[in-house]
Amino acid sequence: MHRVRVSLDWLPNTNHTGFYVATSKGYYQELGLGVELLSPHLDDYAKTPAAKLASDQVDFAVAPSETIVSSHLRSVDTQSDHLPQAVAAIVQDDLSAIVTLASSGITRPSQLDGKTYASYGARFEGRIVQQLIKNDGGTGNFKEVTPRMLGIWETILKEEYDATWVFCGWEGIEAERKGIKLNTFKLAEAGIPYGYTPVLIASASMLRDHAKETKHFLAATAKGFEWAAEHPDEAAEILIRQVQQDFKDTPLPEPLDPDMVQQSQRLLSKHYLDGRGKWGTMDLKRCDAFLDWLSEAGLLTEGIASRTGGAVSLDDLRSGNAGKAIPRSHLVASRLFTNDYLAT
Repeated sequence: MHRVRVSLDWLPNTNHTGFYVATSKGYYQELGLGVELLSPHLDDYAKTPAAKLASDQVDFAVAPSETIVSSHLRSVDTQSDHLPQAVAAIVQDDLSAIVTLASSGITRPSQLDGKTYASYGARFEGRIVQQLIKNDGGTGNFKEVTPRMLGIWETILKEEYDATWVFCGWEGIEAERKGIKLNTFKLAEAGIPYGYTPVLIASASMLRDHAKETKHFLAATAKGFEWAAEHPDEAAEILIRQVQQDFKDTPLPEPLDPDMVQQSQRLLSKHYLDGRGKWGTMDLKRCDAFLDWLSEAGLLTEGIASRTGGAVSLDDLRSGNAGKAIPRSHLVASRLFTNDYLAT
């Protein structure tokens, strides 16, 4: 049995259902894999999934497309076969948005000028939000704060800060169920060709030394997500049951709400698969469009900031003190994103 460790990007939710379906139905075991799904609540997000991947603590990680871009910008002179790659898209459509409470009166991105944005502290995040504001006619001047990762959404609900970035299929559903109205600002509506999010990223060592196991893992995972797409209600039940079983000794901060999971699952299941009914595929033209935009917007720079500190601060990045520009030619979409390990 080959052990495979996967770092989830958030507490288990409907973005992850396919993994839990594959576990519950024995798809991994049938291919000789023992898969462990690691939730960030186990260490209170002390390390990001990407950081765990980089330190070989895990074999795969769930993360936004920007994570893989940042990984390659950190090592522009390193051979591509030593760098991680995104090997599958979790969902085909961008279900994320920057949100504010309707009660805040902030009804469009330009009104975020002078407001406070609750940030995950990612390398491109604040500058993407800044471009969103500018594209709506604002100046892009706002305050960026980094609350505790797993508590960011709560700071918005408690009106401590004005905006943050969420998944409409999860936090958006939660807000709706609580009767909380949100204003949502989608990047595409502001002319920003955002890439796939989240994606599944593989470590360089996994791809280099365990290509067969990688293909087996992706085949079983695809089977899980494809089953979930066809059976959303049953998939929701499996997610709840499997999460309870996996974390019986280390329970989630709050148990999954069955009704919320079911409502979310019915939405997410419509977005797992491409036009051919396949899970995981990534259109490299779409990836290139996002890379082109990052370059044209001036976001491909040497400056690195994070929640735990970096060469520059988040304020530096937004103010333009982000280091030298990195040529767009350093990023080749096929080296960052690949469909090669997916079943045809």
